[in-house]
Amino acid sequence: MTTPTLSSFAAPPGGHQDPSGGRAGTAMTFSIAGTELNSRFFLGTASYPSPQVLQQAIAASGAEVVTVGLKRQLAAGGGTQNDFFQLIRDSGARLLPNTAGCRSAREAITLSQMARELFGTNWIKLEVVGDEHTLQPDPFELVTAAAELVRDGFEVFPYCTDDLVSCQRLLDAGCRTLMPWGAPIGSGQGLINPYALRTLRARLPGVPLIVDAGIGSPADAVQAMELGYDAVLLNSAVAHARDPVQMARAFKLGIESGRLAYEAGIMAQQDMAVASTPVTGRPFIL
Repeated sequence: MTTPTLSSFAAPPGGHQDPSGGRAGTAMTFSIAGTELNSRFFLGTASYPSPQVLQQAIAASGAEVVTVGLKRQLAAGGGTQNDFFQLIRDSGARLLPNTAGCRSAREAITLSQMARELFGTNWIKLEVVGDEHTLQPDPFELVTAAAELVRDGFEVFPYCTDDLVSCQRLLDAGCRTLMPWGAPIGSGQGLINPYALRTLRARLPGVPLIVDAGIGSPADAVQAMELGYDAVLLNSAVAHARDPVQMARAFKLGIESGRLAYEAGIMAQQDMAVASTPVTGRPFIL
């Protein structure tokens, strides 16, 4: 059996190069973990109606990074040579394995090491669940696992809550990117605590932040991007839509518009009306 390498899942080169060597023009280009991406949309791959719909949704989304729950695939009898992983390779997207379903640091570390052997990548989306009802991350086990994986050479993308202190501890453990939740996984509630997310963005200005989990509609993605977040990761909102392919495109456009609005500078809200066309001191004829 041939083990795929990171290049098997790397996004193909594309985009117009400007004279300085960066990709021209665009609010969507950004660098994460030393890799330049042209899309701020990270897409999950679970629960789609069919492999064909998943493939079409990835294409419509423009996503260059897709996540897959390795524990779920292995439990279903999947391996690196099955049709599912061939579909991911054929999409041209970079694979970000995740440790969904793990309940302890040791379990997550073991699964991460398996993922590295199978896929030849040191990228791992680290999930350690602490509560069965909310699927809230366990902050203590998460930090323990993150610290050991970083020491072992992994690029850790931790799925965490929006708690500032927990996020700071993950950075102390060596994580360079954080994935705070918008709401519990699969709930579709959107951003239930914009204040906390805004605080994270203000206090961690140089850290790539990706809203992960709870996104329900493109409006939620727009809101996250307008807060200054670097990207959005979601799965259920596309996979469970009546038309997943159309919804993937809707999220793509929403993420792009939210980022453009953030970079353009959104006007400050006012308590009272402010005339958009001042007339004071100007003659006019009725």
